[in-house]
Amino acid sequence: MNIRRLWPLLLLVSLAGALAGGLLAHMLTQSRVTLQAGTWLPQPRSLAPFALTDTHGRAMDNAALRGHATLVYFGFTACPDVCPATLAVLRDLRERTPLTNLEMWFVTVDPDRDTPAVLQQYLAVFGGNFVGLRAAPAALPVLLQEFSAYAGRSKLPDGQYAVDHSATLFLIDSHAQLAAIFNPPLQAAALDADLRELSKAGKL
Repeated sequence: MNIRRLWPLLLLVSLAGALAGGLLAHMLTQSRVTLQAGTWLPQPRSLAPFALTDTHGRAMDNAALRGHATLVYFGFTACPDVCPATLAVLRDLRERTPLTNLEMWFVTVDPDRDTPAVLQQYLAVFGGNFVGLRAAPAALPVLLQEFSAYAGRSKLPDGQYAVDHSATLFLIDSHAQLAAIFNPPLQAAALDADLRELSKAGKL
């Protein structure tokens, strides 16, 4: 076999491989986003079908997440500390962010006590820019598992119960996919910077 005749072909194959490798590296770099306050998932994840009801009795499902970015938080109105602190941060974020189509969902993990009226009154304290949502008690554990969130009840001596829950904030992109997570402590300035960066990169 004549090596001299094969040399141009080998050179061409080598160049093609180098170009392909460079293109792949560029694509991976472009898809990677470094966040100040959270973690961008390597691959946004679609959510299993769910059914929620807002404080006006309207049904909300996966389709309600499409076309805009959404921050989802699981909490409850009787929460003594983490929930009001988080909602205060999100209220501050609302005043900062240039994203006019950003929605903020507050999904109660205590649907037995958090009636639509209770939810609406509670969220109004934080500016009324939140979508208050309830799941059927039987469907709530499935929804929490889908988000890798947690909520559990513990009995109190007086016969009532307390609710322990995770405090993670979830970012859903405009394709209704889970795209990033933010763990406490949360700060409005850092969240705002991350949302601006994601918007600039076309990730929302």
